[in-house]
Amino acid sequence: MTRDHGGNIDWAIDTYGGDPADWIDLSTGINREPYPLPNLSAEAWTALPTKAAMAGLKAAAAKAYGTQADILPLAGAQAAIQMLPRLRVGKTAKILSPTYNEHGICARAGGWNVQEVATLDALKGADLAIVVNPNNPDGQTHNPDDILALAGHVGTLVVDESFGDPRPDLSIAPYAGTIENLFVLRSFGKFYGLAGVRLGFLLGHPSALAQIAELAGPWPVSGVAIETGIAALQDTEWGHQTIARLREDTARMDRLADAYGWNLVGGCELFRLYDTPSAKSAQDHLAKSHIWSRIFPWSDGLIRLGLPSLTEWSRVETALGADNGI
Repeated sequence: MTRDHGGNIDWAIDTYGGDPADWIDLSTGINREPYPLPNLSAEAWTALPTKAAMAGLKAAAAKAYGTQADILPLAGAQAAIQMLPRLRVGKTAKILSPTYNEHGICARAGGWNVQEVATLDALKGADLAIVVNPNNPDGQTHNPDDILALAGHVGTLVVDESFGDPRPDLSIAPYAGTIENLFVLRSFGKFYGLAGVRLGFLLGHPSALAQIAELAGPWPVSGVAIETGIAALQDTEWGHQTIARLREDTARMDRLADAYGWNLVGGCELFRLYDTPSAKSAQDHLAKSHIWSRIFPWSDGLIRLGLPSLTEWSRVETALGADNGI
């Protein structure tokens, strides 16, 4: 499977011209109003992370995610996605699809026979079952009780909550650690808009998580990631304000897309998915205004857009032929 992702802004610049500063990258679903970087200590840059610092990060994540599970900080949720298929030996991996394609790529690389299925119930019987909740790219959500019910019918259950920060009601993080075959992934970079920090978390049962920790090595994240993560995860006021803003912005984007003739398919608080007459034409139209979007090789009509920052809305509205006040 081709590694097809958003964030390929360098390709867009090579193709459509302009400097990086000219572009608005809405192809990733990363919050474009990021958490303000804290003042970092000199040790964050110059010293290896200490056990005490790592413990502080784990404690901050546990409180933020409402869990008492063991937590393993990693270099993004992507690191966990790559390692988890190598933890267990099995034959069949079932992935609720379409979804983030790295799950399938990494499972196949781990020797699994990957089956893409369309319903939660179809995941039953898998040696490895993977659910993304909320899902990327369509934002589909599932009741936590329905997901937890799968645990007794599969070998290993992986629930990717990378876009779950604005929806704590959907999270099964509180149950991680109590069910031995359950793993929960959380991304830091998306909601906090700091993808370059490369930080994510794997939640799970102590014995299983210890095996992943061995694969990750003694310093799986940097001192910079640790200090930034602690500051952001503890700033609950920023989190609440950001969720409120994102919900207003999703409604604003949906109105804009509807006025332009696109039909809402789904999405979450960090991205929206629309059906268009031609996704390639829609992407090309936006790119001529130096706005980059995400389209998919498996769909001729679907386009996904992240949400602009406060200063970027007027350019997006102009590109889609709307008044700034829409």
